[in-house]
Amino acid sequence: MIEEDVLGKAYDSKLMRRLLAFAAPYKTMLIGSVLLLLTAQGFSAYRPKLIQEAIDKAIVSNNPAELRYYATLFILLLVGEFLLQYGVIYVTQLMGQKIVYDLRVKLYAHLEHLHLQFFDRNPVGRLITRVTSDIESLNEMFTSGLVYLFGDIFLLLGIVIFMFTMDVRMALVTLAVVPAIFYISVIFKSKVRVVFREVRLKISSLNAFVQENITGVLTVQIFNREKKHFEKFDELNSSLTKSHIDSVFHYAWFYPVIQFLSSIATALLVWYGGGEVIQKAVSLGTLIAFVEYARLFFRPIQDLSDKYNILQTAMASSERVFKVLDTKSVIETSANPVRKSHCEGRISFRHVDFAYDYRADLEDQNLILKDVSFDVDPGQSIALVGATGAGKSTIINLVSRFYDIQRGEILVDGVRVTDWDPYALRSHIAVVLQDVFLFSGSVLDNIRLGREDISPADVEHAARLVGADRFIQKLPLTYHEPMQERGSTLSVGQRQLISLARALVFDPKILVLDEATSSIDTETEQLLQEGIRTVMKGRTSLVIAHRLSTIRNADKILVMHKGRIREQGTHEELLDRGGLYFKLYQLQYRDQEVRAVASASTGSFSSGVSE
Repeated sequence: MIEEDVLGKAYDSKLMRRLLAFAAPYKTMLIGSVLLLLTAQGFSAYRPKLIQEAIDKAIVSNNPAELRYYATLFILLLVGEFLLQYGVIYVTQLMGQKIVYDLRVKLYAHLEHLHLQFFDRNPVGRLITRVTSDIESLNEMFTSGLVYLFGDIFLLLGIVIFMFTMDVRMALVTLAVVPAIFYISVIFKSKVRVVFREVRLKISSLNAFVQENITGVLTVQIFNREKKHFEKFDELNSSLTKSHIDSVFHYAWFYPVIQFLSSIATALLVWYGGGEVIQKAVSLGTLIAFVEYARLFFRPIQDLSDKYNILQTAMASSERVFKVLDTKSVIETSANPVRKSHCEGRISFRHVDFAYDYRADLEDQNLILKDVSFDVDPGQSIALVGATGAGKSTIINLVSRFYDIQRGEILVDGVRVTDWDPYALRSHIAVVLQDVFLFSGSVLDNIRLGREDISPADVEHAARLVGADRFIQKLPLTYHEPMQERGSTLSVGQRQLISLARALVFDPKILVLDEATSSIDTETEQLLQEGIRTVMKGRTSLVIAHRLSTIRNADKILVMHKGRIREQGTHEELLDRGGLYFKLYQLQYRDQEVRAVASASTGSFSSGVSE
């Protein structure tokens, strides 16, 4: 994950302007929190001055009434500071959560509309990191970094002003250790920068590993790879822990050093200021006030180091978040896209060339499709057959315009797919994939996918057409039965039936079956075939199938080989030619036909015996 390796600057004005644009709707809250914090810090900076006046004007002069006045004023100052700090924390946290909410919404919405090539090249774990921990880092910047940075700077300036107005020489003594603190802070920042880069890199690596292995846990367990994968996880986890410990080490020495230097400053102050008090050059109240100012002065210096790290984290995270937001979909909509409410279902490929990893600067491309041309009439069913990698699934991806071709053109109803509005085009297409994905929710929710205009009666009708109603009615809550993640409590065939019902309930004009029956047993397939034939009537159908029964019912078969259409025709026509399809039939489909005949004979025999 190369982009994780570079943190960039602790402050980037361009990135900060973009971040502040998200804070613009909440500028009242931002300005209000800054004003509240500055007021609170002003109260804090005035407290030592108040102590000096109380000592010099009330205690030294033995004036109880004056002492009560200063004590009351001091308590009121503390209460006011407490209320102001409460307001700052509440407002900044509220503002930060609102900004983070807006950012997450914008990022997630953008991710949903990006092209599939983006997801082909970016691990899911990395994208999860963008939406979660990276955006959370920005929340920390708005709630604990940006506003409090102004507060710390204001507090330091206030302390310096008060000290120099009270006594210049004692102020210089107090600030004598500042150069050493500055030098130590520079070293600390450089060390922490490197460690923090490693932490971010390893967090992202761990997220990607965990996501991948939890998703593929079935494969891990089937092949008894739990121990090996745990060892890999333990290695990544140990590496992340080590990086965190390294950062803890640097914090562990930095804060004591700052504390040590502040103690030296206090000691110098007591030594020099005590002599001045003995010589009556300064008052006792002034010395005590300076000791208090010294304590207050070094606290924001320590905080500024934390703010530096928060800013650096935010800049790194914002750069990665904006990199995703700036990624434009290669599937661009034309200036005047076609949006047709009715679709006939005519499909045409004209000399199509396509490569997933196409690069304009290369002459020798790894083309998946090469000069592919064919026509599908409305209501016609086309079967795509061929060896793995021949380009069958690529064709259905291109019809839905999940990818753009490099040469040639694809037309739906005589309109190039690049001229269609992608959402309007896909509303006329339903795809049933071999690897079915079910979402959390009920069976009903998974079939209609949030479309409230699709009634439960429509869902049940579609389920009956494909034979899914039989097993759904046996579930405890029927159509309201909750689904586990990815439908893990259902069989592969049951998930496939739900997926087919999902496609049919949208009443598409173009139906795509990508090996939709390849994972279904023979008995379930027999139940499904009648429903599929009924649904295909009046619809254009593209079928990628390994089942002979599905291919036999097709109006036309396209035989794919190494990205080209080698043969086309009906099942009988292609067998009579004795070409590539005939060889595929001999290798792949003949056994299915023999088994089907045997199964039918067995069924007839059993029926006769029972009679």
